[in-house]
Parts: sequence; structure tokens; C-alpha cells
Amino acid sequence: MATVSLRRARKIIRKALEAGRAAGMKPLSVAVLDAGGHLVAFERSDGASPGRFAIAQGKAHGAVMLGMGGRAQMARAESQAYFMTAMNGAFDGQVVPVPGGVLLRDPRGAVLGAVGVTGDSSDNDEVAAMAGITAAGLTGEP
Repeated sequence: MATVSLRRARKIIRKALEAGRAAGMKPLSVAVLDAGGHLVAFERSDGASPGRFAIAQGKAHGAVMLGMGGRAQMARAESQAYFMTAMNGAFDGQVVPVPGGVLLRDPRGAVLGAVGVTGDSSDNDEVAAMAGITAAGLTGEP
């Protein structure tokens, strides 16, 4: 199984946080999970609330476990709430189906894991996640 390395995860985090600061976003938190849904790395900006870990992890967890980014999950939740309710039950409430959870793919399309960003609006969280992913030479699927 392909996976994201610690070195690359740290780069994604660093670049996502830099993008957030450059855009004047609120303090962000970033989680990177591997293809099995396990935490590779996490950072919380100064001033970010402590509950942000669970949100960032939940955004990334939903993406990797369901094979779809947070934006796609949100659309599914809006059209089929029962499905996302069932998925949250199946995954012990660890799915946060909103933008900011981005599926992470290598250049050949293999799933490496997912990135979850939280702290600002969900749309801005997604922008920061994509900036980090792109800087690391990978492809994000929001």
C-alpha cells in the first residue's frame, strides 16, 4: 500500500500553515493521515483552540475511509443524510463531512492518505490544505 512519508507530511503541514498566514486566515491546525487512516503528523498553530485536533483528524479520517474529500462528503450528507449518519456510526463518530478534508494521491493516482485542515471557514481550510498538498508535489481531491 502506498503511503505518505513523515517528511512529506511535515512539508504539507508547513506549507498549509504558511498559506493560511499569508492569506490572513485564523490560526489553523493540520492533520495528515496515511492510507490506513493513522496519524502521520499534526500541528496546531499558536492561538488555535485545543479541540481543533479532533476536527482536523475527523476531516482527514472521513476522506481516507470513504475515499472522497470533504466537499464530496458534504454533498453526500446534503443529499443522503442517512448515509453519512451511518458512516459516522461505522467510524465511531470520527467523520467530519465538510470541506477541509482532502484525499491525498500520488502522481499515478494511488491514495496515500488524507489531509485535514481546520481553523477558518471550511472553504479556506480547503484552500490551505490544497496549498500544502501542491507544494509537496502531490494531488489533492477535495
